[in-house]
Amino acid sequence: MSSGAAEKQVLPFAAGPDAVERLIREMTLEEKAAQLVGVWVNASTDGDSVAPLQSQMAGDARSWDDVISHGLGQITRMYGTTPLEPLEGARRLAAAQEQIMAASRFGIPAQVHEECLAGLAAWKATAFPVPLAWGATFNPALVREMAGRIGASMRALGVHQGLAPVLDVVRDLRWGRVEETIGEDPYLVGTVATAYVQGLESEGIVATLKHFVGYSASRAGRNHAPVSMGPRELADVMLPPFEMAIKHGRARSVMHAYTDTDGVPAAANRALLTALLREEWGFAGTVVADYFGVAFLNVTHGVAADSGDAAVLALEAGVDVELPTVNCYGEPLLQRVREGALDESVIDTALRRVLTQKLEAGLLSPEFDPVPPALAAGPIDLDPPLNRGLARLIAQQSLVLLSNGTFDGGPALPLPAAALGSLGVVGPLAEDPFAMLGCYSFDAHVGASHPDVPMGISVPTVAQAAARRFGAVRSSATGTCEAATPEQISQACAVAASVDTVVVVVGDNAGLFGRGTSGEGNDAADLRLPGDQHAMLDRVLTAAAAAGTRVVVVVLSGRPYALGDFAERADAIVQGFFPGEEGADALWDVLTGVVNPSGKLPVSVPRTPGGQPGTYLQSRLAGPTGVSALDPSPLYGFGHGLSYTSFEFSGHLASAPTISTSDAVTVSCTVTNTGSVDGAEVVQLYLADPVGEVVRPVRELIGYARVELAAGASATVEFTVHADRTSFTGLDLERIVAPGLVKLHLATSSTADVHTHELILHGPRRVAGFEREMLTPVTVTPLVQPAPLFAFGAPSHQARTRVP
Repeated sequence: MSSGAAEKQVLPFAAGPDAVERLIREMTLEEKAAQLVGVWVNASTDGDSVAPLQSQMAGDARSWDDVISHGLGQITRMYGTTPLEPLEGARRLAAAQEQIMAASRFGIPAQVHEECLAGLAAWKATAFPVPLAWGATFNPALVREMAGRIGASMRALGVHQGLAPVLDVVRDLRWGRVEETIGEDPYLVGTVATAYVQGLESEGIVATLKHFVGYSASRAGRNHAPVSMGPRELADVMLPPFEMAIKHGRARSVMHAYTDTDGVPAAANRALLTALLREEWGFAGTVVADYFGVAFLNVTHGVAADSGDAAVLALEAGVDVELPTVNCYGEPLLQRVREGALDESVIDTALRRVLTQKLEAGLLSPEFDPVPPALAAGPIDLDPPLNRGLARLIAQQSLVLLSNGTFDGGPALPLPAAALGSLGVVGPLAEDPFAMLGCYSFDAHVGASHPDVPMGISVPTVAQAAARRFGAVRSSATGTCEAATPEQISQACAVAASVDTVVVVVGDNAGLFGRGTSGEGNDAADLRLPGDQHAMLDRVLTAAAAAGTRVVVVVLSGRPYALGDFAERADAIVQGFFPGEEGADALWDVLTGVVNPSGKLPVSVPRTPGGQPGTYLQSRLAGPTGVSALDPSPLYGFGHGLSYTSFEFSGHLASAPTISTSDAVTVSCTVTNTGSVDGAEVVQLYLADPVGEVVRPVRELIGYARVELAAGASATVEFTVHADRTSFTGLDLERIVAPGLVKLHLATSSTADVHTHELILHGPRRVAGFEREMLTPVTVTPLVQPAPLFAFGAPSHQARTRVP
């Protein structure tokens, strides 16, 4: 229907199979465009932004009634914009939906989206560990369960879409958003993210994959900086997680990245958003803009002269929905269509996808109820005991024991319950609850801008959790992550010298755009501990050594930091990545041996602050060589993590020494817990391609299995490796499987091989596209039935457990 005034009447409507096409025929141009935008009510326009350049991007200044007069596509963050009682948020949402439905001819409600990266980003909702901690668990099943819990809360609140997970693969550890990623390996990122998608989608919530694609590879780790990446690195490192989440997770939405790659912004990249994503991969869902990303084509990228040109570029590229609020897809877009600069059929294409998603969500049904289910159910509890228990279990499994030296003739950890003696907790994060929270946890993301509003959830500090367990604890909050006075450092040294054991808590405070040391916009110049923490830790270690004090260094951060100066001086080091509201208690569970540490590093820990901006996924010449004085070898490699027990690998078998380029091989081994306590080992399988037609990584993770074993128990671990899992992007820029020798390394980390199988692939060089085998199935078969290991309802092993 052409642009112009339409009768204000509700047309008879039923959500049948032809509903979408009928709506497209009946809608005016204004009604169509209204479905392609969101509105962000109550968004701040002062300095405390939660989106980039938010104060400069106010968008449409019309009244609410005017904005919704032709309908509305999305409501942006009804619960996640200000501290709002969940019950009040549900009431406001119900009222807004009723107004939207009454204002437009077709009575179509808005799709509601919220952030949900570390739990639903709403006041009083559970703050789960951040994605980097998910990666450290190497436990997709646990992440799937968490996402299901998050999705159930969202559905009860009347929310339809979640802006998660992040599938960016870390390329530079200095980038502020490392905490939002799952790690530095595409297979780990892809499998864990796919599990998150499956959990969210199982509750009917539209999962949104972000940021498509290359965002994490910006120059010098600077937010929004250009990406200098060739098509091969893009295809082999950045794209596979998105492929997995679409093929195996069935994600229904994708968010474009802010960055440009080789001069082409993602929001204007038709080759990426249409040719690859839709035509090659067959993705049928929606592509949504990252906040203000369409306007940035004009404002920051300079590839559009104004908002109208930006709208045309983005829509033609394949961006269906402008978020967070009406800007380019409002009057500027309408004007371009009226001028003939954009054919209305382009809008129809985007509209078809938007309405199809609304149809799937029940938003086109005459029976749609604008009242969120939780509002009718009574009191709303977004942080129930089951959620807190799951948050604690994830935190427990995510904590990584980096080192564990000897103290008084035994291991430094676990702390001896019977002879602990006096205990001190010092450091800038000793008494700070925000040590547990990432930048997309509500209280760090939004609550920090409302200092008069209390935190909506209980987040114990490290010192508080210690005091509850041990009674008298000497603690000292040694300044902040960014600054400490000489007097504060001296006080920490005095505590360390006066106790039998001191726990020194260092790391990050998460925030946004300069308000913190980690998080969006908080990029680091190097990988030295922020502020005065390096000097503080050096002095505390010296004081403790002189007094004979046991020193446990705990790093709670959003990225790994260089610990080379402290590795030999601390008695033990534990790394946590913003472990969530239950993080402090989970930490003491690990320090005291209530829980055996089992986390593995999802990112490498550097030895020096400036020697390793990259990751383990590198070619030979990117590592130590005789032609450079710099050795970028990490202090602790990807996949590293110690335990309080020991494991032995035996019975190494491969089903064949050679296979065709279209066949599969099975690789198996037996893992035995040879220690005296229950524990979990992550068996890791790496691929090496010694001679490739292009330069290949020294190794890459192609499979893993988390194996929980009681003391003395054994299990057989069997990987099925299809030849597709050796594929890479060849000289002709097609993904191929090539004949030749490959090596399969069974390992406990990227730097600790246990056994190597050599495998010959024979047959033709062949193309392996989107339909290829992307996963390495693994079966864990217990030989001795293990006892339950972890608290809070950890699932026990079945007779045979398949792990993606």
